[in-house]
Order: sequence, then C-alpha cells, then structure tokens
Amino acid sequence: MAGAIIENLSGRKLGILIVFLMLCQVVCFLVGALIAPAPSSAMSVLGTKCIDKKYSKDKWYYPRGEKRCRSISSLDEPVVEQDNIEANDIIFAFQIPSPKDNFALDYSRWQQNLLSVMHLDIYYDDDAKFDPNAVMTIEARLGYRNKGDPDTKWTEYASSVEERTLDCYIEPRHMRAEYIYNCSSVPMFELGSLHHDFYLLNIRLPMDTAKESWGVNTNDNLGRLTDMWVVFIHQNGGFTKVWVSLKTIFFPTMVAIMAWFWRRISLLTRPPALLEYMLMVLGAALTFLNCPLEYLTLVYDCPWMTVVSDIRQGLFYASLLSFWLIFTGEHLMDDIERNRIRVYWRHLSAVLGGCLCLFIFDMCERGVQLRNPFYSIWVTPIGTNLALAFIMLAGICAGLYFCFLSYMIWKVFINISSKRQSLPAMSSARRLHYEGIIYRFKVLMLATLLCAAMTVIGFILGQVSEGQWSWDDNIKLEYTSAFFTGVYGMWNIYTFALICLYAPSHKRWPKDQDWAVSDNCGLASIHGALLARDTQSSTGEEIEFSRLATEPSEMSSITAFAKKTAAD
Repeated sequence: MAGAIIENLSGRKLGILIVFLMLCQVVCFLVGALIAPAPSSAMSVLGTKCIDKKYSKDKWYYPRGEKRCRSISSLDEPVVEQDNIEANDIIFAFQIPSPKDNFALDYSRWQQNLLSVMHLDIYYDDDAKFDPNAVMTIEARLGYRNKGDPDTKWTEYASSVEERTLDCYIEPRHMRAEYIYNCSSVPMFELGSLHHDFYLLNIRLPMDTAKESWGVNTNDNLGRLTDMWVVFIHQNGGFTKVWVSLKTIFFPTMVAIMAWFWRRISLLTRPPALLEYMLMVLGAALTFLNCPLEYLTLVYDCPWMTVVSDIRQGLFYASLLSFWLIFTGEHLMDDIERNRIRVYWRHLSAVLGGCLCLFIFDMCERGVQLRNPFYSIWVTPIGTNLALAFIMLAGICAGLYFCFLSYMIWKVFINISSKRQSLPAMSSARRLHYEGIIYRFKVLMLATLLCAAMTVIGFILGQVSEGQWSWDDNIKLEYTSAFFTGVYGMWNIYTFALICLYAPSHKRWPKDQDWAVSDNCGLASIHGALLARDTQSSTGEEIEFSRLATEPSEMSSITAFAKKTAAD
C-alpha cells in the first residue's frame, strides 16, 4: 500500500486544496448572509369575529371575498345585545395570507411549512369569572382554497376539538378594567407542507347550553375575552431556494467523491479499515441529507416532509458523532488493539441511545401531527415539562459530548508529543517526514474540533429556536441564514476533505531510485525535502513522499509511528 493521500500529497497541492476548501466555506457563509433572506417570517393576524345564530359545522366563515361572514368589530357593539349573541354564536376567522397594501397575497410551495400559535386578549374585570390557568376547549377547523377557485369553495384540511391550558398573570398595580392579562401563547397547529394557495382557520370557544352539550363549566372561566390573535410562522421561499440550490450542488459532489473513494479502497489487496468504513457511513448519511427531496413538494402535497427531514438530520448527527469518536480513538496511539467496532461499543451506545431518544420524542409530536395537525405535546403541563426536559437534556448531552471529544483530542496531542521525543534519534529524512505528517494531522484534528463546536452550537440553537414559540414567547432568538448555510457547507466541506485526504494514495516510488530509509518498525519513507518544488523524478513529475510497496498496510503512517519508536 502507498499510504493515505494526507501523507503523500505535496505541500503545494495540499495548500491549493486547503485554499479551495476555505473559499468554498466563505462562499457558503456569504450566500446565506448576502443572498438568502431570513429563514422564516411571522405574520400576526387578528381574528375576525363572525357571528351566526344558526352555526353549522359544515359551513365556512371567512372575512374576505364573496358571501363573506357577518362580523362585528367588538363584543360591546349594540347588535350583540339586540340579537342576543352568545359565545356559541361567535366564530373567530383567520384568512391567510393577509393582503398587503390592498394587494392579495398567496402562499408559495417554496415556503414549505406553516406553524401557528394563539394569543388571547383578556381584560381584567372584577365581575367576570376568570381562572389564570383555565383549561380552554377549542373547536377548530382548517380549510384551504387554490387560485381559480370561487371565494366560497373551501375544502376541509383538518378539524379537531382540542384543549389548551392558559398561563396568565397580571401585576397587582394593573388590576384595573383598562389593563390586559399577560397570557403566554399556546400552540395551534403545524403543517409540514404548504401545498395550497390560501388557508382559512375557524375557531370557536363553545359553552355548555341547552342546544349544545359540551360538559359542565366548559369555557365558563375565560374572563372578559375580547380578541384572539394567531401568529403564523412560515419558512421563507427565498431561503428555501438557496437551501435547495446548495443541496443540488453538494448532492452529486458527495456521490462522486464517495464513488471515487470506494473505487480506491476496492483496488487494495487488504480489507477496508474501520476508519474507511466509517468514512463511507458518514458520506452516505450526508448524501442522504443532501438529497434535494424538497423538489417533490413543488409538485405533490408532502405533509410527511418535516418528519423525513428530521429523520435525515438525526441519521447524519448519529453518523457524525460516531465518526468523531472513532476517528479520534483510532489516532489515540495507545497499546489497545483497535480497528474493530466493538472496541467503541460504550461510546457508540451512548450516541445511538441519545439519538434514539430524540427520535422517539420527535415522533411523539410530529408523527401524530400527520393525522391531526392541531396536536401538540406542549398543551399540557406534563407534556410541556417533558418537552422542556428533553430540550435541556439534549443541550447538556451535546455540551458533555463536546467536552469528551475535546478530552480525547487532547489525549491524542499528548501522545503525539510524547512520541515526538524519539524524532531526534532518527535520520534527517525520517524526522522531516514524520514532522510533516504530525503537523498535518494536528491541523486536521483542530479542524475537527472547530467543526464539532459549530455543530454542537447549531444543534443547541436549533432546539431552542424550534421550541421558543411553544414554551416562552418572550425569548427572541435570531438564527441567521448565514449560520444555517455556513454550518451546512462546513459539514460537506469537512466530509469532502476527510474522504479526499484519507483515501489510499496511488503514488509509488520509481524502481530505479534508492532513496528509501528503513527502520526496525518496518516503515520506510522518503526525505521530506523531496517535496521541494525543484525536486523532480525521472519522469519530470514532482516527487511526493510515500511508502514503499513492501511496507505494511496501515491506514496512516503516523499511527504506525506511534506503535513503536523508530530507530535508525
């Protein structure tokens, strides 16, 4: 075997490769910073209070268009008392998207998903019965309409009767009629696909009456509720286009580099090493993540796309975290016989167990939402505490993983430093060769540490950003497009670099040259100075230090170097 490319590549070619990869990384950040808009946008809509004394579950109530509903602007209007309007006769209607500057807007399929949370305006009133932690019963219907359809043609997407728990408070000094309770937002629904142009949400807060039986005390302690707001959050179409464009570029690139890597592995006379297998697993997981399945949403309604995206992300995280543990473990250079997957069973069990728990937690909510978009794990105190515990536990585990990985990399550096004490006893050629390899390896390990830090930060911010609308609407977190595209590009560039540098080298020494130096370890290498630009082989090509064909077939000569002190 001729060794890995990282050992044999000339300094000039390695420098060109590093500069090219750094430029690609800068481009990924700039694309997110200069071209892509913010990842998502929020639109707050005040519910139109439609009234109907003959309410029907089969009828749609919408505030704009032909045959729109009869509505009132305030519950204090005289018509409420004149027509004896009750709570069961009021339907809060939300027709989205709202017009802008008298221009009708519509959703685009590039916007991918839609999330909504509800906020209530409840005024303080000594005469009104109000429980700050009341359980609110909601009768909700979600419909859709497309361009070209009549204004009256609304098709039901989902309907459900749900319960939401309020969390309201008011300062004692504000306990007057003109002040509003400070109530936390409650989740409404989540769609994994925006396939239609217009959506309509009808919400009713029913009470138990002679005409309708809802149970005793249903919604009778909501106080003086005057208005209902719903915030609709969707992914920006411009960001989706940039994101899918990056995937379209990275996907064939990773497929090509993996095919090239496996072809080189298959030409070897030995079986693939563990690290080579893990590089293939990492490349396969990243390729699956890169696959631009979002193009399907432009043609088909794919409500399961969010679930598939979470599964792809989870598989990549599991592969990447497992790879880092094995990558550093294989270079610890201790007396343990490695290159076997069972050596790392404790580390891998912890990683895979954590990823499995996150998958189960995710499926408990988004899996159910495929059938009922109004379902949310955040609507009960137990569910909220469980979800918060998972998010905090995930963040703590991510931080502990980074600390452990940093410790392993530190041990690698300590072992390298102790092994370097044998370098002065070597010949000049051997010393320069190993010093060059050690320097390259240290740079690669530092790049691994940087990539791990950015990944852990991105994971924690992603968990907090995803849950901020559900568990505390007072937290504002800016998750910029530049960070998204930068970290995503970093994963691809890092994996691309590893596959290139750890692929088997095809370089062989000319048989008519006798520059090799042997030692008691069975290792041989050429003088590091042969990397100089003025040194040429007999064929006129630049000579790059490499192993001889008679050497053992270790994955990396630095690993072999650490197994036994070389003696000249």
